[in-house]
Amino acid sequence: MAEKILVIDDEETTVQLIAILLERRGYEVIKAYRAEDGLRKAYRHQPDLVLLDIMMPDMDGWDVCRRLREMSDVPIIFLSARSEVKDVVRGLEMGADDYIMKPYENDELVARVRAHLRRAPRPNISEELVFNGGDFRVNFMNREVWVRNEIRHLTPKEFNLLGVLVRNAGRVVTRTELVTEAWGEEYGDAIDSLKLYIHYLRQKLEVDPDRPEYIITLRGVGYRFMNR
Repeated sequence: MAEKILVIDDEETTVQLIAILLERRGYEVIKAYRAEDGLRKAYRHQPDLVLLDIMMPDMDGWDVCRRLREMSDVPIIFLSARSEVKDVVRGLEMGADDYIMKPYENDELVARVRAHLRRAPRPNISEELVFNGGDFRVNFMNREVWVRNEIRHLTPKEFNLLGVLVRNAGRVVTRTELVTEAWGEEYGDAIDSLKLYIHYLRQKLEVDPDRPEYIITLRGVGYRFMNR
């Protein structure tokens, strides 16, 4: 089976050229032109390596790297036109495995990709997230949620919503982002039904649904899962 490489860069031409280069070497290339889409595809496809730009409009590469590191040890190579030493140091200190400056030689890029793939174990994205000293657990492999040692039965749509919230624990997730990440971009116009599904989740997960401790509303913006 071909090794999978995720390329996250808002410059479509760059992504296409990298895809051609790597596919000719026998790799499977997954393309993402937005940071959030890249994170979603990292979880869905579990790539063997990530090539990551820094300067992107919706979220910069620093934040993407940080969030990837929260869920996986996948090798990350920054590809950036930022050539100052402080940027290289910052990238490596944040958990990236390498930093290649644009423009680069194609042979160098392929050689570095091969080197990191040889050294890296297959990435393992977290199968379970645990909060509040173990009182709240989400198991993604079994699609189970345990609250205070009791299993809570969620519908597939409810579980997908909760999955996005807990993987972004502590961060505000906008309503549009939550819907598209949980249900897909084709559900982008389903924001009106989001409030109802959040109500269902609170009924099943909170001690007092009217005074939630886990799923918090940021009025006019979205929701945040409190990492207690």
